[in-house]
Amino acid sequence: MTYCVGMLLDAGLVFLSDSRTNAGVDQISTFRKVTVFERPGERVMVLLTAGNLAISQAVVNALHEHANEPAGSIWAAKNMFDAALCVGEALREIHHRDAEALKEHHIEFNASFIFGGQIGTEAPRLFCIYAAGNFIEATADTPYFQVGESKYGKPILDRVISRSTSLAQGAKCALISMDSTIRSNLSVGVPLDLLAIKRDELKVASHVNIDENHAYFRMIRTRWSESLRHAFHEMPDPEWMRRS
Repeated sequence: MTYCVGMLLDAGLVFLSDSRTNAGVDQISTFRKVTVFERPGERVMVLLTAGNLAISQAVVNALHEHANEPAGSIWAAKNMFDAALCVGEALREIHHRDAEALKEHHIEFNASFIFGGQIGTEAPRLFCIYAAGNFIEATADTPYFQVGESKYGKPILDRVISRSTSLAQGAKCALISMDSTIRSNLSVGVPLDLLAIKRDELKVASHVNIDENHAYFRMIRTRWSESLRHAFHEMPDPEWMRRS
């Protein structure tokens, strides 16, 4: 299990992913789930992966293998929509190769991706790509996507995130969303990758690795919990319960 979130904001893009792929009483595995494709000044793209690790790694490898092809490469894509098509095609390529073999072993072909960035003078764009290789695009009304264990971190995103949210506020909200998920699901955990892309800079503005000792994330976890408890105790009890 994993948790990834991507935000499309007027100021740019924010991406956050955990790195835990398996968790149990005596086993925790860690693999990075973020891949950056960047030619500063020309294009910058970020891919976050969730689902079967072998499938997502195979898709990333296929994208790199097709890098020098004149067509069908994200490096040759004229816009982010064409680049998302390349990711979808790579996913279908892996499905064609592996799906039947996985099925024989009763393993579901399960992978999903958040893919976003900016190419040239086009505005930044954000996509959620499904296992079939099809995708949807973020809009003004839906400025973020989640993949993986999404339910615990969704409420704070719904209450806070809009297109006018700043990159700093988006990063803060993403970390609170991740903390809520980590607290409720053992299979999601640090280290985290937090990336920000500023609109029209065509490069990664910041890429921060966050472990359990990261000062800002520790502050977020502590103060958010304290704030929730304070807000809870400040709210009045139900009147009908006070009368009983």
